[in-house]
Amino acid sequence: MLVLFETAAGFAIFKVLDESKLNKVDNIWSEFKSADQAQENLKLVSFKKFKTPDDAIENINAINDGKLSKVLKKLLKSKAAEIDELAVGDSKLGSLIKEKLEIPCVHNTATSELMRSVRSHLDTLLGDYKTELDAMNLAVSHSLGRFKVKFNPEKIDTMIVQAVSLLDDLDKELNNYAMRCREWYGWHFPELGKIISDHMAFAKVVKAIGMKQNAQNVDLSKILPEELEQRVKEEAEISMGTDISELDILNISQLCDQIIDMMNYRAQLHDYLKNRMNALAPNLTVLLGELIGARLISKAGSLVNLAKYPASTVQILGAEKALFRALKTKKDTPKYGIIYHAQLIGQASARSKGKMARKLAAKMARKLAAKVSLSTRFDALCDESIGNQIGFDARVYLESQLKNESERGPKRISGQGKKFGTPGSAGGNYKFKSEVYNYDYSADSSFKKGGVKRNFEGQGDSTAKKFKSEGNQSFGSGKKKYDEDEE
Repeated sequence: MLVLFETAAGFAIFKVLDESKLNKVDNIWSEFKSADQAQENLKLVSFKKFKTPDDAIENINAINDGKLSKVLKKLLKSKAAEIDELAVGDSKLGSLIKEKLEIPCVHNTATSELMRSVRSHLDTLLGDYKTELDAMNLAVSHSLGRFKVKFNPEKIDTMIVQAVSLLDDLDKELNNYAMRCREWYGWHFPELGKIISDHMAFAKVVKAIGMKQNAQNVDLSKILPEELEQRVKEEAEISMGTDISELDILNISQLCDQIIDMMNYRAQLHDYLKNRMNALAPNLTVLLGELIGARLISKAGSLVNLAKYPASTVQILGAEKALFRALKTKKDTPKYGIIYHAQLIGQASARSKGKMARKLAAKMARKLAAKVSLSTRFDALCDESIGNQIGFDARVYLESQLKNESERGPKRISGQGKKFGTPGSAGGNYKFKSEVYNYDYSADSSFKKGGVKRNFEGQGDSTAKKFKSEGNQSFGSGKKKYDEDEE
C-alpha cells in the first residue's frame, strides 16, 4: 500500500512496509509512536517539490476546489504501475483520483490514524528535505493568508460594515455636539433654537451672527429663507437672553465649525456608502435603501451570511434582546427588527389605525423579509449581469400588495355589526321560541311524599291528633268494663 501525503513543500508518496499493522485501528498509533518506529514501517518512495510558493498555493487551491493539478497527475501516473492501493487523507480526493486515473484509493479510520502518524513524524520521514519544508511552510502560510484576504468574497463588504458603523457613530456625536451648541448659545439667544430646527442651519447662523446685536447687519439669505431670516432679526431685538463675552462667542464658533465639518463629512460618507451598496448589493438597495440594507449586512457580519439566513431570521434581525426576553418571560415575540424602519413598512394608510395598522405592518414585514432574503441571495451568489431587476420587481410587487390591502380596508373589530338574526349574519334566520318554562322547586325535596312529619312547636298534623284521640277512647272504655265487673 502506498500513502499520498500533501505538504507545503510538495507531494510525498510513502510505502507501508507491513500492512498487517493497519488491521487493528487502536494499535496504529502505538506502532508509529516514535520516529524510529515510523521509519521502520514507512519508506519514502517519491517526493515532488513545488517550485515556488505561488505554485504551492495553486496546487493547494486545486485540491480544495476538488481538482487534480498537473503536478499531482504527473506524479501519480509515474507511479501508477507500483500502486496496488493508495491511501489518501480526503475521500473526495480519492474519488477524483479513481475517476480520472483509475487508481484504487482507500480512506477509512485506519488511514486517518496513519495520516496522523505521518504528520507527527514528517520532519524525520522527510529528513533530506527538512530545510526546504520549514522555509516553504512559512512562505506558503504568508502567501495563502494574503491570498484569502485579497480574494475572499466575504471581505469585500467589510468596507460597508465599517462605513455604516461610522455613520451611526457620527450621528450620535453630531446629536451631542448640536445639543451642546444649542444649550450653550441658548443662554445668549434662546429664541433662535425654537425658530431653527435644523442643526446645520443653526450652526451656520450662530457662526454668522455671533453676538445677537449683530443680527440686523448680517445677511442670512444664503442660509435661511426670507421669512425665517426676518423672524430671526425681529426676535434678536427683543431677546431675553443674557450677555456673554467675546471669548465665549469664540469658543461657540469653534464648536459650530466642528459641527459643520462633521456634517459635511457625514454627507460625503453617505454618498460613499450609497455607491458601495449599489455596486455590491443592488437588489437589496432597491428594495430597502442603502442605510437599512447596510445595517442588515453589518448585523449579519457579511453579505454571504445574510444570504444564508431564512426570511424569519431576517425579519427579526436586530431585535435579539427583545426576542430572548420574550422567550424567557413566555410572552409574544417581536414581529420585526431593523426591517421595521424600511419605507414599505411605514406606508400603512391613514385608514388603518391602531391594531389594524400593526397587523398590516407585520404582514408587510413578513412579505418584505421573504423578498429581502431572495434579493440578498441573488446579490451574493449570482452573476453581476442580473443587476437590480430582481429587487425592482420585488418592490413593485410589495407596493401593489400594500395598495390592495389599504384599499380593501380594515375588518370590523368593534362597534355595531349586523343584527343577530338578519340574513347574512352569523345567526342566520333564527327565531326565539314563545314558550316559557318555570323551574319546579318541589323536585329538590329529599322527603317521601305522604310520610309522617314530626311535630314542631305544637303544630302537628291530623294523623298525630287522631292517634291521640283514639288512645283516650280506648283507655276510657277499659275503665268502664272494670266497673261493671266490680258490681
